[in-house]
Amino acid sequence: MNISFKNKAIFALCLTFALSSHSQEKNMDEITAPVAKKIPEKLEKHGDVRVDDYYWMKDSENPEVISHLEAENGYYASLTAHTKTFQDSLFTEMKSRIKEDDESVPYKQAGYWYISRYETGKEYPIYSRKKETLEAKENIMFNGNEMAEGHDYFDIGGIAVSPDNTLAAFGVDTISRRQYHIQIKNLRTGEIYDDKIENTTGGSVWSDDNKTLFYSKKDPITLRSDKIYKHKLGTSSEDDQLVFHEKDDTFSTFVYKTKSKKYIIIGSASTLTSEFQVLRADQPDGAFKMFSPRKRGLEYSISHYGDHFYVLTNKDGATNFKLMKVGEENTASENWSAFIPHRKDVLLEDIEIFKDYYVLSERENGLNKIKIVRWDGSDSYYLPFDSETYTAGVSQNPDIDTEILRYGYNSMATPITVVDFNMRTQEKEIKKEQEVLGGKFDKNKYEEKRIWATARDGVKIPMSIVYHKDTKFSKDTPVLQYAYGSYGATIDPYFSTVRLSLLDRGFIYVLAHIRGGQYLGRPWYEDGKLMKKKNTFTDFVDCSKYLISEGYTSGDHLYAMGGSAGGLLMGVILNMAPELYNGVIAAVPFVDVITTMLDDSIPLTTGEYDEWGNPNEKEFYDYMKSYSPYDQVKAQAYPNMLVTTGLHDSQVQYFEPAKWVAKLRDVKTDSNQLLFDINMDAGHGGASGRFEALKEVAKEYTFLLDLEGKM
Repeated sequence: MNISFKNKAIFALCLTFALSSHSQEKNMDEITAPVAKKIPEKLEKHGDVRVDDYYWMKDSENPEVISHLEAENGYYASLTAHTKTFQDSLFTEMKSRIKEDDESVPYKQAGYWYISRYETGKEYPIYSRKKETLEAKENIMFNGNEMAEGHDYFDIGGIAVSPDNTLAAFGVDTISRRQYHIQIKNLRTGEIYDDKIENTTGGSVWSDDNKTLFYSKKDPITLRSDKIYKHKLGTSSEDDQLVFHEKDDTFSTFVYKTKSKKYIIIGSASTLTSEFQVLRADQPDGAFKMFSPRKRGLEYSISHYGDHFYVLTNKDGATNFKLMKVGEENTASENWSAFIPHRKDVLLEDIEIFKDYYVLSERENGLNKIKIVRWDGSDSYYLPFDSETYTAGVSQNPDIDTEILRYGYNSMATPITVVDFNMRTQEKEIKKEQEVLGGKFDKNKYEEKRIWATARDGVKIPMSIVYHKDTKFSKDTPVLQYAYGSYGATIDPYFSTVRLSLLDRGFIYVLAHIRGGQYLGRPWYEDGKLMKKKNTFTDFVDCSKYLISEGYTSGDHLYAMGGSAGGLLMGVILNMAPELYNGVIAAVPFVDVITTMLDDSIPLTTGEYDEWGNPNEKEFYDYMKSYSPYDQVKAQAYPNMLVTTGLHDSQVQYFEPAKWVAKLRDVKTDSNQLLFDINMDAGHGGASGRFEALKEVAKEYTFLLDLEGKM
């Protein structure tokens, strides 16, 4: 079984509720924003000199850096003190919709039913199992609430149960830098063995002997997953054998077991290229065999069934991917044969294998499609989905010998439904419908649809939108426009209970499917990366202009939001078209593009060259600099802004938004809010508990609702 993965120091000025609104505004005007000192650092490349006045913020061990971050937190607390009561009530409102004693739909694997559940008032999941029947006694494997005690941050992931069902390897992160230590628990006695493996990805794979564990280890500086080790139960991790070292710093490596359980697979992947090695799971001390050597630009992934491997690949110009087939012995790419051909208008995303069926996950015109096919070719059909703003996908299906497919469905107005579908009889059983508590939610009160804007180069850009049916479109209607737009990651239209707090207060929520994602297939991604990256940014701006020109809203009530690479998007559109927005939320934003991409000691940098370009090459340097938010900050009016980060962020280092905010404070010409909220305990994903995370959403939504006068 694999289960996929604030003590803040605040110096705040307290505004009492006894103050009149006039006095309150006066006092808030007197609150002074932190001013970061300037220590000019000359950064030269390709004959171009950039002066970074805030480069010194990179040193997290410098007390002045911590003091400045604490001052920013104090400023944030002071300027938002008048919203604290509303924040708390909004948090309570969001929490009240969530079923606190919730649990997952059980799934069966190797004779056990596996369940994850929450208890009322608790932050973390409990992982348990029951033998053979759901009426059997519950065996608690891991209680996240007990394990999290004493930690400001906690995450458990990568739970892997041994083939004989007696042991479970698991990964724990208590810092929020995605560096997990792996331990092993005896599921019969409850004993946690002394074996402890530090600085891993958290995931691991058992061989058939129930005592050999394969896992991936990270570079301690860059956090790149670069080594695969083999651990023998009961031995010191210092004695673990290095099985594979991925020396190319643009690649990361990982290990998994095929659904057939026959093979252990080592994978290596960069943005454009992949490579795999295979080993029989019953021969843990054997040598891994190369499946097919890497060729730049050739991407593939492998699944196993019977005496063949099935290869999902872009070989021979299959931009939207095709499925090929090869025997177990001679697996090099020249031996692959056609199984499902490439289709220009259909992106083939994945294959799920069963004994009598295989299931294809496809995307056509932006929409998820699930196709079921019998191996003998006697039957094939698609599952029917009607909406244009839905998400549907194959769920957890660990058992290969079954005719039941589990899948999930939701839309922007429809809560998540988990369905067990009999592929032979085509009968379906709804196993769970997400409950929205509080007695107020009715999906029929909301409207969802897909609309299309025309980009400046004539390309049609889709947007999924949802709003309460009582909301009227006008220049005074508030709209929150969200997007990501990088790495080929597709943000499908999804249901959110917390989003209801905006919709019920008159907001329209817009999800812009801009280039850089894969919503409209692989070419949609290719058209929004490297030297075409600016399409991502202009698409977002052109969607905003469409929303205004078509009367959905106006620049006084349009808001934008994005995080991580979506935070880069926010930084660019703030420099490019600040007049279009009344407010922008940039969460953990990647904004100092050039400096970060020139520093190969920073996590992710070298593996990102095929996404953004390598600024060591002048062509990419000049292009990246032309949009890099930090480098393009200028003396102009900016809208209201909320910027968030985590001190321990491993994906986008805290100093990027810290420097950006300092530079904005120094040069911007407006008097609009610029708020910077730093979680001093968390990393890229924010707070770890399910309710603590809601508090962060409540802060973001309060920022918007305060600007709209809707508190």
